Amino acid sequence: MGKIKLDGIEFFAYHGFYKSERQVGRKFGVDLEVSTDFTKAAEEDSLEETINYEDLYKTIKTEMENPVHLLEFLANNICKKILELFPNVIEVTITLKKYNPPIGGICHSAGVTLSRSREAI
Repeated sequence: MGKIKLDGIEFFAYHGFYKSERQVGRKFGVDLEVSTDFTKAAEEDSLEETINYEDLYKTIKTEMENPVHLLEFLANNICKKILELFPNVIEVTITLKKYNPPIGGICHSAGVTLSRSREAI
């Protein structure tokens, strides 16, 4: 078993509880880790035997383009979509960060981390 990671992905998106967040938008960060068996890919140098991280990125991007109120909801949607589209993913862990959240003070980011396994769906 191995892990494929995408770290430091950034998007400008319109997620948030407050109407102003959904109108003005802000920067979000995403870190993704998927567990899978890529033994054959490692032995054969074959992209077909693993998960193409470009496809993972496109899946995240599509979900990020649909505004929601809560990061928790968004994280769950992304996890479910990855498990649905990539049958060889065993587990997915995502961290979402909202940069400069509107909390009335200085805060670099607020975020959530969620893990989902194929067994749980």
